[in-house]
Amino acid sequence: MARRCGITGKGVMSGNNVSHANNKTRRRFLPNLQEQSFFSDVLGTSIQLRLSANGIRTIEHNGGLDAFLLGTPDRRLPDEARTLKRRIERAQAKKAVAA
Repeated sequence: MARRCGITGKGVMSGNNVSHANNKTRRRFLPNLQEQSFFSDVLGTSIQLRLSANGIRTIEHNGGLDAFLLGTPDRRLPDEARTLKRRIERAQAKKAVAA
């Protein structure tokens, strides 16, 4: 499983540990990834995503998973989020035809 946020695209960064004597050794900065499930009103199911804490806050701020994905342009979303957005759009179109 990749260490990358499914919404913001944040991933592993690298840098240096710097000691008091100014010795530099390489290290990795890992994103704060959490397993989180969100309920999709359009799909009617809960969707489990591996997101950074910043990604979770972004979704909550924008009114939920469906509202965030539908309101964000495709060019700003990672591949995983684009496929989920297409699923939501298809389900929304089916509900509109049925109604």
